[in-house]
Amino acid sequence: MQTIVTAIFDEYNKAKSYKDALGEKGLSQQSKINERFYSGNQWYGVTGGNDRPLVRHNIIKRIGDFKISQTLSNQYVVGFFAEGEDIEKDDISSYKELKDKAKKKDFVFKGKVSESEISAVCRALSGHFKHTAERIDIKSLSTRVLKEAYLRGAGVLYTFFDSANSFGTDFEGERVSGDIKCEVLNINDVYFADGTLTCLQEQPYIILASMKRKDEILELAREYGTIGMIERTEPDENGKILVLTKLYKERTENGESVKCIMVTEKGVLRPAFDTRLHLYPLSVFCFGDAENTAYGESEVTYLIPNQIAINRMITASVWSNIAAGMPMMLVNGDTVSGDISNDPGQIIKIYGTNEDVSSAVKFVSPPDYSSGLNEAVNNLIYNTLTQSGASPTILGDEQAQNASAIEMLQNAALIPLDILKSRYRSFLRETALIWLDFWLNLYLKRKLKIEDEDGIWYFPFDAARYSGLRISVSMHEFEEHKFTIKEKIAILGELFDRGVITAKEYIARLPESIIDSRANLAENIKEKNNATE
Repeated sequence: MQTIVTAIFDEYNKAKSYKDALGEKGLSQQSKINERFYSGNQWYGVTGGNDRPLVRHNIIKRIGDFKISQTLSNQYVVGFFAEGEDIEKDDISSYKELKDKAKKKDFVFKGKVSESEISAVCRALSGHFKHTAERIDIKSLSTRVLKEAYLRGAGVLYTFFDSANSFGTDFEGERVSGDIKCEVLNINDVYFADGTLTCLQEQPYIILASMKRKDEILELAREYGTIGMIERTEPDENGKILVLTKLYKERTENGESVKCIMVTEKGVLRPAFDTRLHLYPLSVFCFGDAENTAYGESEVTYLIPNQIAINRMITASVWSNIAAGMPMMLVNGDTVSGDISNDPGQIIKIYGTNEDVSSAVKFVSPPDYSSGLNEAVNNLIYNTLTQSGASPTILGDEQAQNASAIEMLQNAALIPLDILKSRYRSFLRETALIWLDFWLNLYLKRKLKIEDEDGIWYFPFDAARYSGLRISVSMHEFEEHKFTIKEKIAILGELFDRGVITAKEYIARLPESIIDSRANLAENIKEKNNATE
């Protein structure tokens, strides 16, 4: 057992040495510097005196926040389809027929899996993805992943199976224990076997490092029956112990399977076990264009020199204006007996000759201020924003002659961000495949919660029945348009006038703030229709 522990720690130290050699300062140290500059702590270690303000014009945060928001601005509909299935074919009648059957309490699919059943299960999985994404708040998690990537080069979303909680119902209507959850990891805590291999799923192994309290580790050790060795592990000065979780793949009868083992420096915390997954449960988003590195590259690293120059130039400008507006005063102490407050209208008593009076108080003229400094600062800010893909045009800092010109300039400026959006789509697709891996291999039998145009219903899902299907991910992108209440009512009115929707459907889709007791009104319409018939 100790040989296994030693081997894993050797692999960890090798990967750590690789990360420490990245760039000029290493990944961990550079990440700390980048985070300081993003948060605004940009004069760290510099002493300018209490009377001299150290000015900050934080372009790093502005660029990052803009790119993150733009990358996440479009909405995506994630769907699943079986390979060989015609995704353009929309067999809605078969789907509704199977859905009506599935709503029956004791219904179970039997026999050979039909094409209509395949279509139905893929629709169910698509609906379940939407439900799961809302449950774990994928938008918030994605925002954190992209921020991590901006600061450190790569952001990591870790999916795991939480068996401690209950979600949904099974075939008998009882609570089902366990479902997937997600956590955003710091790339500094993720170690790849091959730091030059950009395809994560091709990595021979991945090591996750975490610091845990000793009481947490002892509790886990009792659960896994490894308490003997673990009790000898001593915590660091913060009362924490380093735990390494190694994920690796092994060939099985059903293809590759992900195995897992957890160790501390003194012994095995959890012996190797089969996760029953085929994919590493990690999806990675890289911000930069770095080649031949699995850890990406942070844009902040290369913005820092510009940020320092901007801060210094603006600070010099402020100091110069302060010196010109409130110049330094020299006082001859031999001829001025009273205190000088520099208040307007203060009378200063001077004893001596006229020459003594003329030389008693003088102001030190500040050095000549270059009028081109402000222009140089503005040019540096403009060029930095433009070269980073966050030009003043798209940020709204520039004015165009008319709305069409503004739209044209902003659309042109958004083109470089298409690369980031493409990476995010790949990240989301990888996440969907990982979730599918969990559903097909860990869900067993349960009812999937689905919400569609007919409301909420539950699909009788049997993982063993569908595990042999080759299911892929489809993604449809659309730009969200936030309609006003007036626009929503106008659209609904047009649909009602054309007979596309009924009066009941019209009322149900009205904004809640328009009409009180919509359900009662819809019921009254139904009663009137029945009476007419």
